[in-house]
Amino acid sequence: MSQISASITEDMKAAMKAKDTVALNVVRALKSAIKYAAIEKHGADGDLDDAEALVVVRREIKKRQDSISQFETAGRTDLADNEKAEVAVLEKYLPAAMSEADLIKLVEDAIAETGAASKKDMGKVMKLVQERSEGRADNKLISTEVSKRLN
Repeated sequence: MSQISASITEDMKAAMKAKDTVALNVVRALKSAIKYAAIEKHGADGDLDDAEALVVVRREIKKRQDSISQFETAGRTDLADNEKAEVAVLEKYLPAAMSEADLIKLVEDAIAETGAASKKDMGKVMKLVQERSEGRADNKLISTEVSKRLN
């Protein structure tokens, strides 16, 4: 069992004891999403490692961020606030974010290492940066930084 999965189980128990329904619902949904991804990838008895579990956590956060923007557009701040609370619960499973300076250095090093010169080399650079950032940087932010430097 990955460290994230163990942490989720402990957080679920704590949310039950504290009668925190928002956290409990979010953690249950996350545990379910991780189990579903494990079954899809490794079969019924499979488990995800921490890197694979982080992908699921990021996907769940992205879903909620999309919902927040839609709810705010529709003027439903009550539903948007609920989604924001869920995002806050999910974000504690993510590793500490990489600073912008560190990300820029990582992108520049990857460009130099791959010899990328134009936008058509973006895929090689993105793959290398994603591997080296180890989930500490959002893919959208990585893409933006790589795009700026490959003209």
